[in-house]
Amino acid sequence: MGVGGEGWVRPRSALWWVWGSRPAWGALLRPGYPNTSLLLAVCAAGIGGTFQYGYNISVINAPTKYVQNFINQTWLERYEMDISEQMLTLLWSIIVSVFTLGGLIGASIGGTLAIKFGRKGALLLNNTFALLAALLMGLSYPAGLYELLIVGRFLTGINAGIGVCVQPMYLGEIAPRMFRGTMAMGTSIFITGGIFTGQVIGLNELLGKEEYWPILLSTPCIPAVLQILILPWFPESPRYLLIDKMNDTECRKALRQLHGSGNYHEEREDMERERINALGIKPMKPWELFGDPSLSWQLTTVILLNCAQQLNGINAIYFYADYVFAQAGIPANKIPYATVGTGACECLTALTCGILIESLGRRVLIIGGYSLMTLWCICLTLTLTFQETSPWVPYLSMIGVFAFILSFGLGPGGVTNILTTELFTQTSRPAAYIIGGSINWLSFFFIGIVFPFIVARSNSPPNLEGAIHLFLTENHGHGFGGADSHPRYFAFGCKPLQCTP
Repeated sequence: MGVGGEGWVRPRSALWWVWGSRPAWGALLRPGYPNTSLLLAVCAAGIGGTFQYGYNISVINAPTKYVQNFINQTWLERYEMDISEQMLTLLWSIIVSVFTLGGLIGASIGGTLAIKFGRKGALLLNNTFALLAALLMGLSYPAGLYELLIVGRFLTGINAGIGVCVQPMYLGEIAPRMFRGTMAMGTSIFITGGIFTGQVIGLNELLGKEEYWPILLSTPCIPAVLQILILPWFPESPRYLLIDKMNDTECRKALRQLHGSGNYHEEREDMERERINALGIKPMKPWELFGDPSLSWQLTTVILLNCAQQLNGINAIYFYADYVFAQAGIPANKIPYATVGTGACECLTALTCGILIESLGRRVLIIGGYSLMTLWCICLTLTLTFQETSPWVPYLSMIGVFAFILSFGLGPGGVTNILTTELFTQTSRPAAYIIGGSINWLSFFFIGIVFPFIVARSNSPPNLEGAIHLFLTENHGHGFGGADSHPRYFAFGCKPLQCTP
């Protein structure tokens, strides 16, 4: 059967499946636009969801020296001696890296919360962690307790882990099929928007001065309060209401608000088909997905792409950005503004990816993005190696940094987060998000542990770019069936293989 039971789809050639559907440029010319209520719901979910993830990644960078001075001062008052350099480094590393531990825990419980409290309910409940974290980090300086920073960062990690797990699920389920990819791109747009906002707020002209660092680390409470005030005005996921709660009345009410009174009937029929298929089936546990042969390819795709999203070298690029800018002759006091430019660059490409995703398809953007990243990583390695040979080489390195970030945001950075929604059904989706999110955070933690040792032993950025993007699935109908409801084809220049429905 085709996507959503629309009939059998005749298999195309291998080349057709490699490069996506037929020239889909007409997707950009489709009549109509998303409903205003839908766009506002995306913003309401994003501001307290993945925005917090991006914001808390970047905002910790600005007050590094000030927090270390606070730790040293507190240690001196407690023990009447200066803290050793090793102990200071250890405490600072814990403050930074405990965020990833919290993220892993948040991703592990996000799917369960989404089932128990609903997608919208889980997002609202998640703000409790952000508010408590902001309170603890804001009180750390007046209380003279740097331990509160560790607990606060751990709670922000939990908040980010739940947000990255639940928000894409909510956005994918409230959007109509023709705008599903574009709306789901809100996840990446708010991540990059959070990173950019954190970089801007951390400038000296705003909250980047030493006396403001406790306020700076307390600012995650602002997005949390905004979401608590705004999100209740929008409905729960219609799919959750119909399939999980069996509440057809509320489902129709939600669809009318999100899609418009005359544009929701096709989506309602699609949900009804999925509800009938899911009758008597309980939500799957994460370990049950590994034992289901019909989900093996989707699960493999999600695991590999989530690994690649962290191991693709983007962290190395951001790490070396200040060095590259300094070598290019940018004054030290102007480098933070150049760094803000990298955040703006990634934010812009996330917006661009949202426009292109429905016309080019998921596969093209991911393969193209990783291919370009590989090319620019090679170029950047060469330019850094020969940095001293000519005065114009550092400028090539600057171009390489921005080009690498553009390539990441245009494909892997944006598309990866929406595939889990599209490749799994209602009963398996929460468990899939738990697995994908956990893999993503484990890879993030791995990079945080291993990368400093790589830097210590290398004079140029390591190229961790993976070649695992070769075997990917294009979700041609953009429906929610996954391979457990219709045939999938996996090919890279070879004969397509039909998977078991």
